[in-house]
Amino acid sequence: MRSWLAAARPRTLPLALASIILGSFLASASGRFSWTIAVLAALTTIFLQILSNFANDYGDAVSGKDTAERVGPRRAVATGLITREAMLRGIIVTSALALVSGIGLLYEALHDAPAQTFWGFLILGFLCIGAAIAYTNGRRPYGYSGFGDIAVLIFFGWVGVLGTYFLHTLTFDAILLLPATSVGLFATGVLNINNIRDIETDAKTGKYSVPVRLGLERAIRYHWLLLLGGMFCAILYTLLTGHSWLSWLYVLAFPLFLINGRAVAHHKKSAELNPRLGQLALSTLVFVILFGLGQLLS
Repeated sequence: MRSWLAAARPRTLPLALASIILGSFLASASGRFSWTIAVLAALTTIFLQILSNFANDYGDAVSGKDTAERVGPRRAVATGLITREAMLRGIIVTSALALVSGIGLLYEALHDAPAQTFWGFLILGFLCIGAAIAYTNGRRPYGYSGFGDIAVLIFFGWVGVLGTYFLHTLTFDAILLLPATSVGLFATGVLNINNIRDIETDAKTGKYSVPVRLGLERAIRYHWLLLLGGMFCAILYTLLTGHSWLSWLYVLAFPLFLINGRAVAHHKKSAELNPRLGQLALSTLVFVILFGLGQLLS
């Protein structure tokens, strides 16, 4: 059980839930919110995140990308704590749980909506499951080609926030792309730190992440772009929507992002980046809570 818990990587869950929390906050601020939908959306996201972690553990071991030189924590399959067969079963089980939870969520949220809306979201759910598995698995894992950043922006930002908002309200508001992009960029920053930390071993094993393609110095500048871009999108949203000063509460979280960017820019050893992963994930969660409270109170 300890090995399975470690493989599930519970520290990644707050970041995965950030988009669901923000989408629910925005829905509540518009006067449409359901605890049942919020809980089911969170549960489905948790299953999808655990599925992604299991699939990454399995894929890195099978492909040989997880070596003894890796700076980050080694995975369960690579170390033999969990067999490949057992992890494959774990992937199947978590996929099924995500699907069942997701269908329950869609039934609760869309039972009065047109049938095509339900089927559209169901297809989106299958895409989420497929993206979680294909990151490090299959003939051409997109995570090994540098496309993981795009996937994180799409699923941790746009799909998570806008999808949750729609399931609560059955409406779409294009302006919400701005806060959704903020969360997506911050989440991409977490992945970027992970890839900067592993830049040397990834280059040796043929994993062409964005930092491997850019080089260390440009990857650091790219990290600043992600952080500043996320802050800019939030500020632009507030300026355009014209809410009261309470809607600026999230600015209190900005120093946390600046501290993170500075630490990434000035690190000397790869291992020094390990705590920065959790720090940026929690900073994103703080940002989401302050942003959401600002929307409710303004």
